[in-house]
Amino acid sequence: MLGTAVLVLLGAGVVANAILPAAKGAGGGPVMIHWGWGIGVFAGVYVAYRSGAHLNPAVTLGLWANGATEYAPGIPVTVTTTAVYLAAELLGAFLGAVLAWLAYKKQFDQDADPALKLGVFSTDPEVPSRVWNVVTELIGTFVLVFVILLFAKTPSGLGPFAVALLVVGIGASLGGPTGYAINPARDLGPRIAHALLPIPGKGSSNWGYAWVPVVGPLLGGVLAGLVAQVF
Repeated sequence: MLGTAVLVLLGAGVVANAILPAAKGAGGGPVMIHWGWGIGVFAGVYVAYRSGAHLNPAVTLGLWANGATEYAPGIPVTVTTTAVYLAAELLGAFLGAVLAWLAYKKQFDQDADPALKLGVFSTDPEVPSRVWNVVTELIGTFVLVFVILLFAKTPSGLGPFAVALLVVGIGASLGGPTGYAINPARDLGPRIAHALLPIPGKGSSNWGYAWVPVVGPLLGGVLAGLVAQVF
């Protein structure tokens, strides 16, 4: 929960800094956002190392599909532990989004396009096409989980830094179509926060799209776990 909260706090925070008109980093662009999310992953992994640092339901289910017997030392893979991981990741993402809103509350209070305010919390496609948006999220998440699983089987000591660079690379390469949620909790938890928080002029939370960054990453994570068994 804490690791995912840190991830989303830094990730949503960099988006707020880059796109809210009254923020000092306004206009920072996608490169700034990619690195902010990558560093968010880097920090979140260290915070959550004792529980395996999943930070993402797609990673949790990818490990399950890969045949893991433990999610972390001493934590067996069971229905109960899986449910606890998924709930903690979602709650952490919600809390991280609330903290990001608190940090930028005065910026959120200013007049701005409602789409920009929602964009701090959740993803949205540049070209709406639900099936193809799912495909994009599936591919991006497959790369994330597949490579993470292979990291664990190689003698690299890069650890969290390698995962952070991977996220930056996915954002730069595959983030254009949908904004690369690649994490169901990262999108759903903050979207719920957007719906509940008293943000002036926030507009709709776009629930019609909300299932895409949940279904696509979950499918991609499970598929990556299955395919990685071959390696």
